[in-house]
Amino acid sequence: MDYIVSSDILNEGDRIKPRKIKQAIVEIVSDSGEGAQKCGQSFGAISAKMGNGVWTVEIIPAEIQPPARSREGASGIRVRIGSDKVTNMGNHADLVIALNEQVVYGRIRQDAYNGNTLMFIENKWAKSEQETIRQQYSEALLKFKELGIKVVEIPMEEECLKLMPDPRKGKNMWILGLLSYMYDRDIPKAEDQIRRIFKKKTDAVIDLNIKLLHAGYDWARENLPFRYEVTPMDVDNDMVVMNGNEALSMGIMASGIELCSMYPITPATSVSHHLAENFERVGGIVHQAEDEISAIGFAIGASFAGKPAVTVTSGPGLALKTEFIGLAVMAEIPLVIIDVQRGGPSTGLPTKVEQSDLLAAIYGEAGDAPKIVLAAATIEECFHFVVLARKLAESFRTPVILLSDANLATGVQPFPRPKIDPLWLTNPIDQSPWKDGAGPFEWDENTGTSKRPIPGQKGGMYTVTGLAHGKTGKVAYDPEINQASVESRSRKIASFQKSLKPPKINGDPEGDILLVGWGSTLGAIEEAVADARAEGLKVSSLHLRFLFPIVPGLVDIFNRFKKVITVEINYSDTLGHPMITQENRRYAQLAWLLRAKTHMDIDCFSNVYGQPLNPEKVLKMIKSELKIENSEVKG
Repeated sequence: MDYIVSSDILNEGDRIKPRKIKQAIVEIVSDSGEGAQKCGQSFGAISAKMGNGVWTVEIIPAEIQPPARSREGASGIRVRIGSDKVTNMGNHADLVIALNEQVVYGRIRQDAYNGNTLMFIENKWAKSEQETIRQQYSEALLKFKELGIKVVEIPMEEECLKLMPDPRKGKNMWILGLLSYMYDRDIPKAEDQIRRIFKKKTDAVIDLNIKLLHAGYDWARENLPFRYEVTPMDVDNDMVVMNGNEALSMGIMASGIELCSMYPITPATSVSHHLAENFERVGGIVHQAEDEISAIGFAIGASFAGKPAVTVTSGPGLALKTEFIGLAVMAEIPLVIIDVQRGGPSTGLPTKVEQSDLLAAIYGEAGDAPKIVLAAATIEECFHFVVLARKLAESFRTPVILLSDANLATGVQPFPRPKIDPLWLTNPIDQSPWKDGAGPFEWDENTGTSKRPIPGQKGGMYTVTGLAHGKTGKVAYDPEINQASVESRSRKIASFQKSLKPPKINGDPEGDILLVGWGSTLGAIEEAVADARAEGLKVSSLHLRFLFPIVPGLVDIFNRFKKVITVEINYSDTLGHPMITQENRRYAQLAWLLRAKTHMDIDCFSNVYGQPLNPEKVLKMIKSELKIENSEVKG
């Protein structure tokens, strides 16, 4: 974006006529606790309510309160707003607002900025009483300028001190005012947003933050020689704005699920926060268990009793739940399990994104434990897929694992307001007397499915166990009975697979490269494919939502392309690195799964940087595969 005043920007008194642009990528970075994320989420929400496409990515340090002015402790947010639907974080930021110079270094290492980036930076460090800080600040500004970043020093603290004694708690709303002027945001909407986010605070706190908003707006109007308007999307739909975890929470309520049992774990915890505020209104209960194992046990018990239940977790919690997931498979108890993935293994990267739980979700339990695994690709799908997961769990008497990730969890995006359908809700439990002589596991020979009795149903009492059992539910170690029961549990998954359709291809049905993705990489992949196709490259993509069982038709689709590459945020070895050969190379997880399912040579492109995928990296990979020189890719 060009931030130099051009001839089409006209003064109207003290007001500059906004220049219309298609998109803007803004970052706010600070020390932890300075409210950068609240500012950015508010800016995104205001923009969405004004009709813009929006995508946000929170920048969260691994430590709860890292040392101030530390490069590793950068906290903040990226907000991308556009005139069209926005599906990913984009490439390089157009504007970064930094509350100190040290936090910028970490983002530079992550290639967040380039020579077109404008930086507004807090100037108080130039007058610090500590010589070391003054020197660090001076050296940093020189470094940033060497990198081509346009640096403008801003008196944020000085301006906020006019309204409050501790500007550290007020700069975020002052910055929101600056952004509201710079991008021509609606001030009444900004005021309403402040009232909403501080609704539990006193009127004095709300009034102070509104004053800070206006102060930032007025300072920008008096000092900035440029102003922009990101034109709204051309849509007629009534839109809602939320992040992925809020969408999961709303989906839980809309699906007819009556109980959520979970233990707090980053980045899934805010699902329970949102539910705790709202679930009671629709008759639901949130149970915070003492640990991950208790959480899933409580949910299984509720489901066994006839109450639709969900447990929500992240990777480490999924690992702890594996034995109980095996019980739900063996006892054929419906259960929805939501896994908001993060970096691993072990504690790993609690606040960073990764897609490393796919194989664990499919194969993590002891023995043969088939279940349905699906992955949301958008924030809208986070809502609708909970409804789908609940229906599948009860239709097939099986656990269903819904995979989300940290990118979807905290990202904010507008989408069309769902039209509530009564069919989403659970059907009334059939309490008519159980048929005499019928077992609780009367598996259909063709589909492997069976009707489920509910405790309290006349004649429906039965033994439930995690041990091998036959149609009566009683423990049975007979070889043929065990073989038949395992076959039936597998057959019902195959029965579900028969209902699936081949995935839609984004682009031409044949070509040089087909990219295959899953989860939150959808937007980055499709934007990169659009850019590649605009340059005449024969590239297409498809995105998988159903990961177990795998959708049909993939072999036929893959055969129409010269090369098939999965694009993922999990680890894979790179050929040519020390010790890595074609024989011992480890592939990314979807690639591994597809190679096994299709017996085809599926390649992969993946990383574990802990960052959401951006289109530029995917486009560079495409050109590298096609032996085309990479040209400059615009952010």
